[in-house]
Amino acid sequence: MQRKPRCLLATALFGWLAVCSTIVTAADSPPSATRKSPDWLRSAVVYEIFPRNFSKEGDLNAITAHLDELKDLGVDVLWLMPIHPTGEKMKKGACGSPFAVRDFYAINPDYGTTNDFKRLIDETHKRGMKLIMDIVAGQTAWDSVLMEHPDFYKKDTNGAIIPPNPAWTDVAGLNYTNPEVRRYMTDMMKYWLRDFGVDGFRCDVAPTVPVDFWETNRDELEKINPQVVILADAGAKPELLSKAFDVDSSWSFFYTLDLVMSSAAPVSYLKESWDHTYQQYPKGALHLRFSDSHEQTRSVARHGMDGALAAQVLMLTLDGVPLFYNGMEVGDATESSDPALFEKIPVFWHPGGRPPLRDIYRDLIKLRKQYPAFSGGDVTWISNSAPVEVVSFLRTDKTDEFLVLINLTNHRTTGSVELANAEGFAPVKISGRPVPLDPVSTGFNLDGNQWFIYHRAVPKTN
Repeated sequence: MQRKPRCLLATALFGWLAVCSTIVTAADSPPSATRKSPDWLRSAVVYEIFPRNFSKEGDLNAITAHLDELKDLGVDVLWLMPIHPTGEKMKKGACGSPFAVRDFYAINPDYGTTNDFKRLIDETHKRGMKLIMDIVAGQTAWDSVLMEHPDFYKKDTNGAIIPPNPAWTDVAGLNYTNPEVRRYMTDMMKYWLRDFGVDGFRCDVAPTVPVDFWETNRDELEKINPQVVILADAGAKPELLSKAFDVDSSWSFFYTLDLVMSSAAPVSYLKESWDHTYQQYPKGALHLRFSDSHEQTRSVARHGMDGALAAQVLMLTLDGVPLFYNGMEVGDATESSDPALFEKIPVFWHPGGRPPLRDIYRDLIKLRKQYPAFSGGDVTWISNSAPVEVVSFLRTDKTDEFLVLINLTNHRTTGSVELANAEGFAPVKISGRPVPLDPVSTGFNLDGNQWFIYHRAVPKTN
């Protein structure tokens, strides 16, 4: 679904940052533990696909045709936005939102057939990748097949069916106090898991559905596939990761980064955002890291080509699971969110005047997978003499240490990092990118949105 306008986000974020400094009360304490996510997920790269706009054809077969390119990029998990028929009644735009689902058991005929979907899943698995599908459990279209059961829906005091959010006028909210709704939704998810072999689900706006449903639902799904992976479209809801979900969305970090790169906040706010989440969640909690998505204007439109690249470098080198969205590996600048969520606006796969983004991202993904320090190592934020412009941190495990420097402004910046020992760091070569001329021990000299990654081996101890 769509999020709040950026002007409101700025106000909300600054208020949130003030709250961050307060002590968490006992009532707000996070759960004592989070579920153990699979090790492969911690080192995975997720790629979100909007089938309608992923290609000119806008169908499942076109995705299958791109699988080798996605595999070559380094993608491990395909996340398909909802593939079900969309509602016509009260729809937005010419095509309607994919999150206004008319029939959870069917495939949008514009996308293809059940056989096309099974072929996509089979071909994905042949390449060693996994596929998860988007489930919109909190709502349906106004002309959904479930409308023949009015008691399935939320109602106002006059008995009229209402949306889950007043702004979401194209959908009607499901009522989870009705046990039949819970049974229906669980059976539906079991159907796709059992009959089609999907590897899991991404659950849209997961907090609109009771946590106890998700927990019971997972128990039943695991009876079919004990390795099922479930992603929560949610932020700041630690209880969702206690038993039900493997990973959630780091929305607060995304909004903070957006403000930083819009010069509305200093880079130091990123550390504050990360620290707050670290304190809010149990150790080991896993978060999806993204700079681009179907819910926002494209990153290249918000931050420019170099800025979008710098933002995604942050997501690929920080902890968590990095996400790519629908053509961002070629610098796609077509519309997203509103209006693209409701229209047919395909990715332009061969734009001119771009840096070699696919090669850059491929090298960064290879680096991330080659060195476990990125997926399982510690994050240590390092102070530097340009805290308004430059983010600096270490990723470290028992064998390797990486220093990441990213200038998140569009102007040249010089300075130094505060490291007790900067000796031995060598720059990491990334395709199509310059290598720093001076060692990090002499300071940094970064053009606008420029970034460098340095590596050194951790000395062995006897």
